[in-house]
Amino acid sequence: MKKLFEDIKKDLKFKSAGPGKKLTEDGSSKPHVVQSSGPAKPCHAAPTEGAQKAGAAALARIEGQPRPRVQTSQDVIRLQVKRELEEEAVAAAEKENTTAVEGSNVKDLAFLSVTGVYFTCPLTGATLTKSERDVHIKEAIFMRFEEDVVEASVMMVHTFNKDREKVKAAVDIISKYIENICKNPTEEKYRKIKLSNKVFQEKVKTVEGSREFLEAMGFQSIMLDVEGQEESEEFLVLMAHDPESLEVMKESRDRLQRGEPVRAQLDRQPQAFRPSPNAMRFELPPEFYNLTAEELKREQQQKNEVVDKNAMLRTKAMREREEQRERRKYNYTLLRVRLPDGNILQGTFLAWDKVSVLFQFVRDSLVDGWQPFELVAPGGHKLQEDQEVALNECSLKGKVLTNVSLLEVPAVLLTFSWDAAVQADIVAAGGKSPALLKPELLENIQTLS
Repeated sequence: MKKLFEDIKKDLKFKSAGPGKKLTEDGSSKPHVVQSSGPAKPCHAAPTEGAQKAGAAALARIEGQPRPRVQTSQDVIRLQVKRELEEEAVAAAEKENTTAVEGSNVKDLAFLSVTGVYFTCPLTGATLTKSERDVHIKEAIFMRFEEDVVEASVMMVHTFNKDREKVKAAVDIISKYIENICKNPTEEKYRKIKLSNKVFQEKVKTVEGSREFLEAMGFQSIMLDVEGQEESEEFLVLMAHDPESLEVMKESRDRLQRGEPVRAQLDRQPQAFRPSPNAMRFELPPEFYNLTAEELKREQQQKNEVVDKNAMLRTKAMREREEQRERRKYNYTLLRVRLPDGNILQGTFLAWDKVSVLFQFVRDSLVDGWQPFELVAPGGHKLQEDQEVALNECSLKGKVLTNVSLLEVPAVLLTFSWDAAVQADIVAAGGKSPALLKPELLENIQTLS
């Protein structure tokens, strides 16, 4: 089975990896723009028989087909996985290409301020486009069955199911199964789960990854006779119940309860630019918008027609609703910071990131980030580092930050300045003005077109 997983990874080579990404022999995606900083993983022992079965069952669920029986050939499983993942990757690529073509009708792609929105997979360190991330993470989780079936099944439960209430209900029921077994280890009835049971059908079976977790606990599928019925039924039965295995089950239950969804992290794509008169020019790709270019244009036209007429008539509630509609137009925002030496620092943010996240990004980009500094938005509005509001909720001159000066893009240029009092003390002590951006940013500095 371990060889099967390795063959799958070599054939797929993580097909979701986009242009500019390098693939290693083991099939993992390692783009040149991101270096994995995680510690080296320890070698793992060969998977147990239970792990092999759980892995095979998880892979078969990609197509939503019934769990393969033990006699199902490895070739069939391999072809199922390969075909489904290829189809998902192709569909995602087609969707992204269509979006890019639509956006190119409005903007010249050669003059985009940023080529797109990118994410980093927390499991592989790969840099992914928006359309690649879900398929890639799904693949990475399935490959985790090779190393730790409990961890992989917990990831499945919390990542593959979007309804958090359903996930919680399933976790609670599975936890109850385990608690009953641990309290009554000799009671046979607690070690059997009838799959046709209404609670299991409605609360557990519908949550992807739940069965894989039970199988990782040691439950096995067995057909048993049922009193009063002619035909036998399928049960999940836990055979072993020694004290040591019960402790392992408790630890696994705790891992399930503490589990969190595996989410790709936004790659801020930090970039330094030389001084330029084009610092306030922004041309963004379609990924930044929730609405199409035509919808944005139509909304802005309508807004311009009625804004003066209704300015005196709108209530506070009406204005708040309009601001909420504005915020929903964007998922991401591109921010630039003009530094005292004229250089420009650029990064991509979630529209709902806090202002403190912006300050931390700037601080991490500076050689002497420990020194206090200020960020000033257009109009002279000074941002506060301890401001616990989202970027798209930060009111500046009556507009949200991502729509300052009625810009048609979710972007803005901020001005950086060191704290005047601290700088005066440094000068008085005969010190020099600190260096600004870190060398790794200056090594790749570019010129704004």
